[in-house]
Amino acid sequence: MRNILILLSVFLCTAANAQEYTWKTGDMDGSRVGCSAASTENIEQALGSFQKGVYVAPNGKKFGKSTAVAKVARIVLDAQPQMADVKKVIGHSVQPMPAAKNESMLSRWFVDIIMDKVSSLSGKKVDVGICNFGGIRADMPQGDIILEDILAMFPFKNSLVYLELEGRQLRDIFEKMAAGRFQAIGGVKILAENKTLTSVLVGGEPLQDDKVYGVATISFLLNGGDGLTLADGASNLQHYDIYVNEAILEHLAKLNAEGKSVIGTDEQCVTIK
Repeated sequence: MRNILILLSVFLCTAANAQEYTWKTGDMDGSRVGCSAASTENIEQALGSFQKGVYVAPNGKKFGKSTAVAKVARIVLDAQPQMADVKKVIGHSVQPMPAAKNESMLSRWFVDIIMDKVSSLSGKKVDVGICNFGGIRADMPQGDIILEDILAMFPFKNSLVYLELEGRQLRDIFEKMAAGRFQAIGGVKILAENKTLTSVLVGGEPLQDDKVYGVATISFLLNGGDGLTLADGASNLQHYDIYVNEAILEHLAKLNAEGKSVIGTDEQCVTIK
């Protein structure tokens, strides 16, 4: 990789004054070093180590201390003690779960947890879960899960919510999703064809327009987030002082205490033709 040195000056002017920023890029050799995500238990294996002043990468390659690779490695390795809390192993997943749309193993796992937690908090039956794909920001790794994984996966401070909607209101929500894009949902079986809602089953039964359904969701989707306004026309709306990532971490702690791993499901909620 050809060495490049770039000097870039950017001037930002405000009414009060002007500030000058100079950006400088150093030499990079572009080598692959075989690094992977580290936990508190595998730092040397994942990130390499320094031996007699030489950086030894996980794949065995060696770099002198004056190289860019070694300098970056030193910064990353020196930061690990301060990152120990978020590098702790908090669970285990038997398979990787990508954060894919329109539906994924990870989205179903996520919504199921939110439905269970909201049901527990409200003391009411939760029939449907509605969350959003935008709230899932990273994939679930296979193997060890560290705290950093969950905080990266679910970084937003969206709180849990219980509300009740009539079947006709849910039908309208799902019709709009079918015409546009579906969000992360649970408790239902939906068929959509040519951007038209064809059928909806809730708990294995056809959606009834006059029936009132318990819904688990998040605060972001109440008043316009991702185009949803679930608070409109809702009854018995209850906010809970617990964020999505806190509910996920609580679930993982329970699994860990029981010696269980995260296991996804292939059972689809949405079929699009």
